[in-house]
Amino acid sequence: MVATRASTDGTATVDCVTLNVVRLDQGEFAWSITADPDHPRDEAAAGQIQATLADAETGTSIQLWLERTTDGDDAFAADLGFQPYRDLWRMQRPLPTDRSTIATRGFVPGTDDSEFIRVNNRAFHWHPEQGGMTSAELADRMAENWFDAEGFRLHERDGRLAGFCWTKVHPDENPPGGEIYAIAVDPDFHGQGLGKPMTLAGLDHLSDQGLTVGFLYVESDNHPAVATYRSLGFDHHSTNRAYRLTVQ
Repeated sequence: MVATRASTDGTATVDCVTLNVVRLDQGEFAWSITADPDHPRDEAAAGQIQATLADAETGTSIQLWLERTTDGDDAFAADLGFQPYRDLWRMQRPLPTDRSTIATRGFVPGTDDSEFIRVNNRAFHWHPEQGGMTSAELADRMAENWFDAEGFRLHERDGRLAGFCWTKVHPDENPPGGEIYAIAVDPDFHGQGLGKPMTLAGLDHLSDQGLTVGFLYVESDNHPAVATYRSLGFDHHSTNRAYRLTVQ
C-alpha cells in the first residue's frame, strides 16, 4: 500500500505508508491518498497521513478518499484539516435483470480506440478521472489483468459509435460482482433513450458470466443518472467520500 505524489516531470515519487494509490494525476491534486474500507480510521492512520502531508510543499493540494464512509469519518478527516467536497455512491442490484433491447458488440483493440476516446471525452469532458483520456491511458487500462474486450460493449448508429458500456468483473468480492465501469452516450445521440438499454447491455454481459450482483459508481449529485439507475433496480449501497486540503 502506497501513497503516490505526481512530480512536474511526469515521474512519481512513492512514499511507503499503509494507504492506497487512487491515481497519479488528479487534475488540481498533486497527491491523492485512499484509505480502503478495511483500514481503521485511527491514530495510526492519522499519523501516516500526517507524515505524507509533512513531506508536501506549501500550496500543494491533497485529496483524501475514505471508502465506504461511516458516521465518524468526517470528524477523522476534519481533525487532519480536510474538508469534504465529493461523494461517489456505489449503487447495486441483483442479477439477472431485463434483457437489453439494443444490439451491441465487443470492443476491438486497435480498431475502436480512437472513436471510443472521441466519444468518451465528449461525454465526460466534466469528469475528473474519466475525462480527457489519451491513447496511452487507454492502453494502460487495456493492459490491466481485468480487461475483457467482450465486456466492453459498443452500440453503433448510422455508422458511428453512439454509446458504450464498459464492464469489469471483481472476482475477489463475496459474492463476485460485476461493475458497470464506464458508460456513456455520445452527446449527438442524447434524447434517444439509449441510457437504459446501454446499461442493460452491460448487465446482460455480466449476468451471462454467471454473476449475481451488478454495481456501479455514480456522483451523488448527478440526479438524472441516479434516477435512471434507480429505475433499473439499483439501490444505494455505500459512499466513497473525497476530501481536500491545501498544505499551509
